[in-house]
Amino acid sequence: MAQDTNHTNTSVPTPSTRPRGVLVPIGALLLGMLLAALDQTIVSTALPTIVSELGGLEHLSWVVTAYLLASTAATPLWGKLGDQYGRKKLFQAAIVIFLIGSALCGIAQNMPELIAFRAVQGLGGGGLMVLSMAIVGDLVPPRERGRYQGLFGAVFGATSVLGPLLGGLFTQHLSWRWVFYVNLPVGVVALLVIAAALHIPVRAERQVIDYLGTFLIASVATCLVLVASLGGTTWAWDSPQIVGLAALGVVLAVFFVQVERRAAEPVLPLKLFRIRTFTLSALISFVVGFAMFGAMTYLPTFLQVVQGVSPTLSGVHMLPMVLGLLLASTVSGQIVSRTGRWKAFPVAGTAVTTVGLLLLHELDENSSTAEMSAYFFVFGLGLGLVMQVLVLIVQNAVAYEDLGVATSGATFFRSIGASFGVAVFGTVFANRLGERLADALRGRQLPPGTGPDALESDPRVIAELPPALRPPAVHAYASSITDVFLYAAPVALLAFVLAWFLREDRLRASVTAPDITETLATNPVERSSYDEVCRALSLLGTREGRREIYVKITERAGYDLLPAASWLLLRIRRYGRVEPGRLAERSAVPLAVIIEASRQVEERRLAVRRGLDLMLTEQGREIAERLSAAREESLAELLGDWWGPGRPTDLIQLVRELNGELCGSDAERPHEEQGGTRRPYGAGV
Repeated sequence: MAQDTNHTNTSVPTPSTRPRGVLVPIGALLLGMLLAALDQTIVSTALPTIVSELGGLEHLSWVVTAYLLASTAATPLWGKLGDQYGRKKLFQAAIVIFLIGSALCGIAQNMPELIAFRAVQGLGGGGLMVLSMAIVGDLVPPRERGRYQGLFGAVFGATSVLGPLLGGLFTQHLSWRWVFYVNLPVGVVALLVIAAALHIPVRAERQVIDYLGTFLIASVATCLVLVASLGGTTWAWDSPQIVGLAALGVVLAVFFVQVERRAAEPVLPLKLFRIRTFTLSALISFVVGFAMFGAMTYLPTFLQVVQGVSPTLSGVHMLPMVLGLLLASTVSGQIVSRTGRWKAFPVAGTAVTTVGLLLLHELDENSSTAEMSAYFFVFGLGLGLVMQVLVLIVQNAVAYEDLGVATSGATFFRSIGASFGVAVFGTVFANRLGERLADALRGRQLPPGTGPDALESDPRVIAELPPALRPPAVHAYASSITDVFLYAAPVALLAFVLAWFLREDRLRASVTAPDITETLATNPVERSSYDEVCRALSLLGTREGRREIYVKITERAGYDLLPAASWLLLRIRRYGRVEPGRLAERSAVPLAVIIEASRQVEERRLAVRRGLDLMLTEQGREIAERLSAAREESLAELLGDWWGPGRPTDLIQLVRELNGELCGSDAERPHEEQGGTRRPYGAGV
């Protein structure tokens, strides 16, 4: 998980890396993020076709699980290595690994090969997720960061809708292999643009990397998932293999706890579990991942095999769930950020998710499109109500130094829940399907090659059955899949009970709704505490609006000035002089407002003219100093108890940076300064 380091992004980017010059590299980063985000949604609609061609329906879950486990385990390593060796090189390496994995997946000839190559893809995908977000912090100043990171959230939102559709289109009209091949041209373009246009400083910083802890927690998760997916199918529950795997998982878990107690920078600090809110949120996150990705993996199989819809249309049928998730997630996050009240959402979300799972259990081969769409929407709505809020309340419950690792910890448990859920759902489905197909076809005269085993490994065999035997076989598939949702409902109900024990602490002003990458990502989104606070404060500045900020700081400083006059005084303080006409050309503030502000500061003798420029008087300089102090205090207040006596230097630096940047970006600086020359009377700024 993310660990705090003292390096942070405290240096103001150079003019060449200011927002005007970052659009091309930001576009390349968006392409990299697109690869990882799309892969999480595009594969699901192709899965029924993949297992039909390669066989091994009982191992369908591992096509998803292998990617999840690899990307989850790799996430903290990519973040640390990027800090240590430079993010550009590491990001390029992540793209290359992802593309190699994609190409290998496209040429896989059997399920074991595909599962292994999906793990390679996951290793690269973890790096794409982490590093693309971190590089934004290297490229743009804190004030602009929220806006640019919002673009990455938009990519996630778009791919969650487009992924199922594209997966269906490629599968139906080309081949399921194009679900993986499509990554290659996009990745190559991203690589070329990054090589040519991405210029970020290489800061070789010594990082303490918890390699052993990362390996152990990934091993524990793998053992648990193997037990869940192989128990009762490949091996009996009491077989030596399953018992041995379970025992190995327990031993590794005990070893992991011992290692984390001694680690300098543990991958998952055990002290977090002493915070009740974090522990409960981690458990609820686990359940949400369990339900969400388990259902998303098997719903396309239900639609294509039971309902008989095409792969493309199965993607369309999934849209109500995605839309419900996005709608509820966005709205709940915004309401919580604005009102400070949050407990109702995890309680309501887990309740609606439970109801959604029970509704999904009611589906069968005769269900109408309207009925399925309504049930999918309810299920997505329940997940959306709780997903944003879980990250937000974890951030609210921990100290500043644990903010980054707690944020990624919450999403880590959802990722493990997703892996576990897909595996458990797969086991339940495989067990039920084998039993039900055997019962449905017992004593029937079957054509050669259409027995229960053949039907279980390849759903297309249903078409070769005599017409009278097809309905029982389809019903066996339908009831086997919907039983999965019934078994998941008690797990969601447990989360509902746990949600009642969450204590609704007062929400810090600086805790704002996380972006969609933290909501939809299947692997943890690793950021440092500094990055989280930077994102939150930059979003608050955008949301609150410039005028309101200056109204508040003017009142706080005790002056009767126009908001624009306060802004103007602070700009002159920062740059030494301001030419009102040129300022109107370079900023978003209207000329009439700037003229009125100029008139007020001149009439009150706070500034005087030197040619076309305004400069501060002694009285104006004194007032500007007090306004600056008031603005810094206002920003610090948003941090609540994080702004305590022992506050870290990076937090102090962040507040100072944002304080200065609220005057305006360097794109709005006086033109002489941008050209590298300054008039003599501007030298004292």
